[in-house]
Amino acid sequence: MESDNRENKYLRAKEKVANIKKFYTSLMFYVVFIAFLGWLNYYSNGWRYMWFLWAAFGWGIGIVFQGLKAFGWMPFMSKDWEERKIREFMDEEEQTRQRWK
Repeated sequence: MESDNRENKYLRAKEKVANIKKFYTSLMFYVVFIAFLGWLNYYSNGWRYMWFLWAAFGWGIGIVFQGLKAFGWMPFMSKDWEERKIREFMDEEEQTRQRWK
């Protein structure tokens, strides 16, 4: 039992590290690509219309949510929340089944 618990903790920690790594990779690509789009915008029409900000804003929203999830700042998207909900639904189903017996 203790070995299973330790293995589960290891797997959760490994998944969390993978999510953080994925976030930093996405953030790096975001910065590089938005900088390129900014340069392209400036090269093509100066700063008369800064269309690259639309891409920065849209993609930025996704990056923010990915970061919130990776660092555990969104309690409704965490693994603990998922496990609690699964247990809750399983308990409800078991109670319903027992009432009908």
